[in-house]
Amino acid sequence: MKRGNDNSPQSNMDTFWKGKSAIVTGAASGIGLALAAGLIERGSRVWMADIDGVRAQKAAASLGSGVHPVTLDVCDAVAFRKLVEGVARDAGAVDFLFNNAGMLFSGEVLDSDEAQCDRIIDVNIRGMVNGTLAAYPLMVGRGRGHIVNMASLAGLAPAPLLSMYSMTKHAVVGFSSSLRYEAERHGVRISAICPAGVDTPLLDEGPLSGAESERWRPDVRNYLTLAAGRLCTPQQVAREALRGVERNRELIIIPARARLTALAYRFAPDLVAAFGRQVVATVIGKGRG
Repeated sequence: MKRGNDNSPQSNMDTFWKGKSAIVTGAASGIGLALAAGLIERGSRVWMADIDGVRAQKAAASLGSGVHPVTLDVCDAVAFRKLVEGVARDAGAVDFLFNNAGMLFSGEVLDSDEAQCDRIIDVNIRGMVNGTLAAYPLMVGRGRGHIVNMASLAGLAPAPLLSMYSMTKHAVVGFSSSLRYEAERHGVRISAICPAGVDTPLLDEGPLSGAESERWRPDVRNYLTLAAGRLCTPQQVAREALRGVERNRELIIIPARARLTALAYRFAPDLVAAFGRQVVATVIGKGRG
């Protein structure tokens, strides 16, 4: 009987993940939880960080051993640095950092305010930067490591009715793609995950109260389905994302039809714009009457 080839793709992938340490932010639910589960399945040790520590503990308990739940507000640079340094001390290194934590505001910019803008920038951009500034120097010192930032198809093409969210995700793509070329000189990898619509708790913005109750918001799930097709599951995104990390992809665009949208916007922007206007008119027409 033939013995397995140690240089087979499966063996290489086992080596790629097994025994490695990974921090995943926003890990108590959705894509973060799916990423953590996928990493555990592949033999990594995972620190599941989330602003809701109780939910992080419950999520970690469902994944078995090798998982460490942590309470973390990614907007707190000092706390993020302490987490990264603690993992590096306990595990010997931080091999992977998944800057996944994020938030979403939907609706027209006309109905938005400065507080919402400040909050989404703090979480989606500054949170990612805080993690990067904490982990990147340690990875450079070792000559290896991989930082994976959660962007979106909305960071590659317009996303009307999600304008502030799209703004932050364009920033994530720009930061990640630019840093990638600096980092490769030091043996460090940088990637950005760019999924289309994903059915996660991120879409559940919660009920509006007080003055905000007058603000109109679209049905985000319906809007994303009209704009980008059937929503992906977090498990699908995690599976394709981890495959893209293995292959050191700069932009991991999920699913395949999202790659077509990104290409169409690059080479035929007027066509994408015409479709986008039609979708927005339909959504606003149904929602606002």
